[in-house]
Amino acid sequence: MVTDMKKIFILFLPLLLSCTHKETEPHPTELNLTVDEKLIEKVCLGYLEGFYEGDTLKILDNIQPRLHKFGFWKNDSGKYELDSYMTFEQAKNYARNVRENEDYAGENSSKKVEVLDIMNHIASAKVTAWWGVDYILLSKSGDKWMIEQVLWEGPLESMEQ
Repeated sequence: MVTDMKKIFILFLPLLLSCTHKETEPHPTELNLTVDEKLIEKVCLGYLEGFYEGDTLKILDNIQPRLHKFGFWKNDSGKYELDSYMTFEQAKNYARNVRENEDYAGENSSKKVEVLDIMNHIASAKVTAWWGVDYILLSKSGDKWMIEQVLWEGPLESMEQ
């Protein structure tokens, strides 16, 4: 009887091991999400660094020419008002001004990216910058993610104190 049990165990051992092994491997969709998350984080960091460092090449590499960006800034009376609308050309000019005036963001400036959602061709992220928080919408063409739209609000609470 023990010998029969050993034979059965030995016959089913490869099946048992293969089932266990497959459960520990990531699902192909999870692998894609991980790759896309990293690519989206890189794009969002490139966006921040483009403005922080005055690097127009990072603006060109990470933002669509059809950019639509606007936001709200808390005024001196504590009310939020529509502050500005920025086109792609204005984003490049802003970065160029930072570089020309050597008005770079400090090393300790906020630079945080959170990927919120990823689909097949669209994604969203939240970026915390020195000026406040940006909600970013991205699109994917081929394997390349790029920023389409940005809605922001500032200042950060740490700036208000």
